[in-house]
This record gives sequence, C-alpha cells and structure tokens, in this order.
Amino acid sequence: MIKILIVIILVFASTFLGIIIGHYETFPYDILKQTKIILTNKNLDNESMNAQLYESDIDSLIGISTDKDISEKRTSLIEYIWKTKELPSDSDLLFEKEIIDSKYEHLKNLQNIDKLTISMEKDVNSISYLFHSKISNGNLIIYHQGHGGDFIRGISTIQIFLNEGYDVLAFTLPLLGMNNQPIVDVPNFGKIKLTTHNHLKLLESDDFSPIAYFLEPITISLNYIDENFDYKSYSILGISTGGWTATLYSALDERISDSFSIAGSYPIYLRSDPKNFGDYEQTVPELYAISNYLELYIMSSYGENRKHIQFFNKNDPCCFSGNSFISYEEPVKNKISQLKNGNFQIYLDETHNEHKISKYVTDKILEQLITD
Repeated sequence: MIKILIVIILVFASTFLGIIIGHYETFPYDILKQTKIILTNKNLDNESMNAQLYESDIDSLIGISTDKDISEKRTSLIEYIWKTKELPSDSDLLFEKEIIDSKYEHLKNLQNIDKLTISMEKDVNSISYLFHSKISNGNLIIYHQGHGGDFIRGISTIQIFLNEGYDVLAFTLPLLGMNNQPIVDVPNFGKIKLTTHNHLKLLESDDFSPIAYFLEPITISLNYIDENFDYKSYSILGISTGGWTATLYSALDERISDSFSIAGSYPIYLRSDPKNFGDYEQTVPELYAISNYLELYIMSSYGENRKHIQFFNKNDPCCFSGNSFISYEEPVKNKISQLKNGNFQIYLDETHNEHKISKYVTDKILEQLITD
C-alpha cells in the first residue's frame, strides 16, 4: 500500500512540476526545449524536400513585370488598408520629449528617449520610443518587436544599433506591451475586449481595415520625424510578426531604404504546417489577393538604393524554420534583376536553436547598412 502511495505521489509531483516548468519556462525548460529540437532535427533538415511537395509555378504567382505594376499594387494596398489612395497624413499623436524610463537607463551611447503615443480607430493605441544616440551617425533604424511582447525584449538589439550611432524608433505590435487592449462594441456581436490579433478580424468593414493598426503608427511617426528631425535615411527591422511588419510596410512606403525581416513570413503555399500559418494579419485573403507575399518581397526590394533582406533560423522552435525559402529565392531575385532596380537576399542562421535575432543577424544587417 505504501509503495502504491509513493508512486501516486511521485506521479502527481512530476505532473505538477511539468506544468510549472512549461507554464513559467523555469529550469530545465530551455534544456528540454533544446533536446526536443535536437531529437527532431532530421525533420527540420528535410524542409527543402518538403518544399518540393508544395512547389508551385512561382513565376506564375508573380504579377509584377514593370515599375507601373508595383505602383498600381502599392496604391491598391493603401486603398484597401486606409480607404484612400495615399498613406495617412493625419492622426492623433502625442510627442513627449526626453522621458525617463528606468528600464533603459543603463543603455550605452544613449542621449535621451522621446515617447510617441498614437491613437487610432476604436481607441486602439500605439506607444513607441525614439532612442537618441549620444554620438549619432545621422541615420534612423526602426525596430519592431514580434508577438513576444514589449520592445524591451529587443533591448540587446537596440543597444547594438545605438553603439553604432543609429537612433532607434522602437515599436510593439497592437494590443501588446505598453499598448492598450480596449473594450469595443462590435455591431451584431456586442462588446469584446481586444486581447489577441484574431479578435481584430471582427472589426473588418467596408470602411475600415484592422491591418491599419500594424502600419499606421509607423507612417504617422515618420511624418512627424520628417517635419522635426533631419535623418539621412530610414531603415526597418523586425522579428517574427515584427518582421512581417517590416516587409509589408517597406512595400508601401518608399521612404524606407533597407528592410530586414527575421523569421517574419513565408508565402502562403509554404504554410501547410500549422506553426507557420500565422495570426489574422498574416493570412487576410482580401489583402494578399491584391499583393501576395512574393509580390510584397519584390515591392520591398524595388527602388533606387533599396533592399529587402530576409533571415530565417534553421532550428527555429516558433515558425519558418529550415530552408523552404529556396523554392522562391531565385524567382524573386530574377524578377528584381529584370526590373533592374533593387536588391533581395536571404540568409539562413545556423548559429543557434532559438526564435531570436542573433549576433550573426545583426552583424549581417550592419554590413548591409554600411554598404549603402
């Protein structure tokens, strides 16, 4: 009887401990996660083989042959998102100069921080920080965090660019980090608190697209910065859906010279794996019927002194792992060559087994920025 009781206690304790480790990601969560990656690595190495199973006629999916095609698609996307032919120029923006935030006081080469708060449709807001470097090179880089939460999670990346003299404008995705989660009254559905991006699809109407929540803060911020600062260039980088944001935004706004997406997106035909399918914003049929991902990659790359660079983590436990990108890499590069204006590249990061921006990536980004 005592032996049975001991077994029951051990089973209960093990189960409880497993729940705690999984929920709070305490020791030895990282070891277990890495062990899983190693044990399943053969599946990741077969990504290129799996890509062949889903291979489409890539060239037939690209409806861009001229710069006019790009211009027309850009206008159509803007019309879909903002119901106007041009990027928005007016919004409710509060600019607070030289704020104090103790979380960032230890950053090196930091002169001060400005805070930008933008209010949008249905009182959804966006809070971003503009980090000014003490010794500046005169260029601005936009950093966009993904679903991981607040841009504090990207503090090491922000520090790297401050070290190199870049000012950094840091954003968090809608409804995350310091951004609010308002309660909205949705016709025919009632009141709901917006806590996930999948809630946003409920707000879609003939007069409004929730995709604006992801992009408008960048537009309005750059409009203000255009009027009040004098930067030589604007670049953007992001991780996960922050990388998706970098891709889509740079396709719409030619003020962005260089865009860098880290584990940000795949074309729809490579998203059969549920972990790659993505939230609402990554799979809106009406949006990607105007410009699919392949076309967005081209639009982000196209233009004088413009480039779009993608990074994928080979053993990413989150999404877009492996090298399935080889199915579209050359077709997109070939299209850019035909257009004779722009630059598109992809790098595979094999230096770690995490969903993150590594030193390998930041080194490559700095190399690309220096060559401009």
